[in-house]
Amino acid sequence: MRPRLLLAAVAVAVLALGTLAGAAVAQPKAGTKKARRVYVVDRVVAVVNDAVILETELTIRMAPYEADVEGITDLKERTRRLEKLRGQVLDELVNEELIFEAANEARIEVTPKEIDAAIADIRSQNKLDEAQFQQALVAQGYNITAYRFDIQRQLTRVKAMNQLVAPKVNVTDDEVRGRYDQMQRRSEAVGAVRLSHIQFVLPERPTEAEVAAAKAKAAAAMTRVKGGEDFAEVAKLVSEDVASRPGGGELGWIERGSLDPQWESVVFAMEQGELRGPVSGPTGLHVFYVSEIKRNEMKSFDELKEQLRGELRRREMDKQTQQWIEELRKQSFLDIKL
Repeated sequence: MRPRLLLAAVAVAVLALGTLAGAAVAQPKAGTKKARRVYVVDRVVAVVNDAVILETELTIRMAPYEADVEGITDLKERTRRLEKLRGQVLDELVNEELIFEAANEARIEVTPKEIDAAIADIRSQNKLDEAQFQQALVAQGYNITAYRFDIQRQLTRVKAMNQLVAPKVNVTDDEVRGRYDQMQRRSEAVGAVRLSHIQFVLPERPTEAEVAAAKAKAAAAMTRVKGGEDFAEVAKLVSEDVASRPGGGELGWIERGSLDPQWESVVFAMEQGELRGPVSGPTGLHVFYVSEIKRNEMKSFDELKEQLRGELRRREMDKQTQQWIEELRKQSFLDIKL
């Protein structure tokens, strides 16, 4: 039996006595033998087949995400966002447990040397000495034993993907050629775009109501342009970007590699004269308009085919992994207690 299952058994046994977390057992009636105080040391938040996921595990995994909601002043909104995050993170932990069990069944193992190498690599990438590394672990609610356990599971996941999912991935020469032809027709052949935008500003941590209001304004602006109004004139009237509004939202010629990758994938996939939005950004929502395009001469198929094959394999790997996990969930006993 794994150590965390043993700990879970203790927690379940205590819960069976009817106590609440941190609450002592009720005192016996007069004349009876005095009962010992019993406390719940942890709580089960999910059961996955014969394993459990404990609240302490969820709390540790949640730590890096909690900073994202600390600045939300609306208590109701902050609580809602935290609960949503807890559900998402717990779902990730359930999937990890299922993969871990599938790996065990397939006799896939990770050695202590592999864990040591992974931790050394993490320390090197973050430029941390041993003391700094230990401090970083404590700051995130970890001790080295728990951290090594998480690293073991992550490495097990990678090995499971490579051994149990990767063999299902197959990319044909026709698919690679099709991807190249698509690139020639669309975004990857574009070297620069003449871009304009309409921006609707949002606070750093917006509420759902604020996001909905901004989306409604963006939709109204797009409706006006699609209805025949000039984009620049609409931008002058409704855009909340004070820098570009006087010029009708004009941002000028934007070259590939000069935008955030998330935006670039959107903007450089647009055709001349195309309107697209709303697109999320760090300061709000944007409606983009491309008025002109400059195209590059692409490398030959032979020069790009292996790069494209790798890209297609990664996409298919993600797809096959999701399907595999969904099948594991269907075949398993799951009891989510949040």
